[in-house]
Amino acid sequence: MGNKYLVLLAVALVFIGCKEEVKIPEIVEEKPADIYEFGFNLSDFVVKRDTIRSGDSFGAILDRYKIEYPKIFSIAEKARDTFDIRRLQIGKPYTLLCSKDSLERPKCFIYQPNMEEYVVINFQDSIHAYTSRKPIKYVERTVTGVLNTSISETLDKKGISPILTNMLAEQIYAWTIDFTRLQKGDTFKVIYTDKYIDDTIYAGIQNVKAAYFNHKKTPYYAFRYRTDSIKNIYEYYNEAAKDLRRAFLKAPVQFSRISSKYNLNRRIAYYGFALRPHKGTDFAAPIGTPILATANGTVTESQYKGGNGNYVKIRHNSTYETQYLHMQRRKVNVGQHVKQGDVIGWIGMTGNTGGPHVCYRFWKNGKQVDPFKEKLSQSEPIKESLKGDYLTFIKPIKRKLDALPVFDESKEKEVKPTVTQKT
Repeated sequence: MGNKYLVLLAVALVFIGCKEEVKIPEIVEEKPADIYEFGFNLSDFVVKRDTIRSGDSFGAILDRYKIEYPKIFSIAEKARDTFDIRRLQIGKPYTLLCSKDSLERPKCFIYQPNMEEYVVINFQDSIHAYTSRKPIKYVERTVTGVLNTSISETLDKKGISPILTNMLAEQIYAWTIDFTRLQKGDTFKVIYTDKYIDDTIYAGIQNVKAAYFNHKKTPYYAFRYRTDSIKNIYEYYNEAAKDLRRAFLKAPVQFSRISSKYNLNRRIAYYGFALRPHKGTDFAAPIGTPILATANGTVTESQYKGGNGNYVKIRHNSTYETQYLHMQRRKVNVGQHVKQGDVIGWIGMTGNTGGPHVCYRFWKNGKQVDPFKEKLSQSEPIKESLKGDYLTFIKPIKRKLDALPVFDESKEKEVKPTVTQKT
C-alpha cells in the first residue's frame, strides 16, 4: 500500500514540474490625465467650486478656509487695481484652488462675472491678480426646412434655439417679410454660427451668416456683410446688394396676428349693421407685448384720451405719421426722438377695445390710409465703393446656400421650391 502512494506522489511531482510557470501580471496604476482650466493644471490642487451667496464677501469666503485677516487685507489691497472685490455678485460662480494636503488652504481665488471672462487672484507665493477670457470656438452650421406650422415651431422641432427665430424675424427680415403671414409650404435655408466656450459650453447663436426664404414663390436672400471695419458695423443685403431695411416695419408687434384690417365699409352687427369705418389695422397680442416704432421719427403725442386709451403718435417726415392705440403703458414722451424698432409702449386694453391689441393707424399728408396699400420706399443699395467687394464676397456663400437640400419631414421627401423672380 505504501509503495502505491509513493508512486502516485512521484507522478504528481513530475506533472507539476512539467507545467509552465504562471506569471502574475504587474498592476500599473495609471496617472489621471491632466485637466487644465483658467490656465492652471487642476491636478495640482484640491478644487472647490461654489457660487456667491447672500452675505458672502471676499474676506468671508477666505476666512471660512482659515486664511488670516491680515493676509486677506493684503491680498485685497494688491488686487484692487485689477478687480474691486466689492463687486462680487450673488449667483456668480467662483473657484478656489487649494493645497493638496490635510489643511487644503486656498492658493488662488477665481471669480467668473460672466461665461467668458474670469478674474484670477493668485496668492500662492507673491500676490498678483489679472483678468482673462476662456477660449472661444465658433462652429458654422446650417438648417433648412419647410413650413407646416410657424417658423418658431418648425425650428423648435429641429432643436434649434429660439434665438435664431428672433434674429430672422427682428434683425434680418423685419422689413421685408411679415413672419405672422408666412404660408404653409414656404421654405427656408440658414447658415449660422454657434458659439462655444472652452470647446464644450454652448453659448448660443453668434450670428446669421446668410439666409434664404421662399415666401409666396418669391426668393428672399440675406447676406451679412461688414460695411465699416473701424466701427465693426454689419448690415444685411440681398443678392442684388440692396439693404433689407425699409422705411417702415411691416408690423408694430412681433409675432402678432391681424384681428381687424383697415376697412372704410365695415358694418357691425352690435350697432344694427350701421356703417362704422375702421381706419386702423388691429394687431392682437398678449397684454404686455412690446409695441415698436415702425420707423424713425419724433413723438408728437403721448397721452390717455377717450376711446383711444393710452396712445402714442409719431411724425416720421413731412408726409407720414403713425399712431398706436390702446396701450397698457406708454414708454415715450412728446418731443422724444425714436428709432425704428424702439419699444414705445406695451399692448393693453385701454379705451374702447374688446381684447388686447394695438390699433395701428397710418397717416399720409394728414389723412388716414391703409399702410398695406401704400407704395413705401424700398431698400437702398450698398455704397458703390463696396458693391464690387460685396458681390465677390457673397458668391461662394450663395453657392453653398443654393446647394443646401430642403427636406419636408411631413412628406419625407426633398423639396425643390419653385420661384417667381422679383422685379
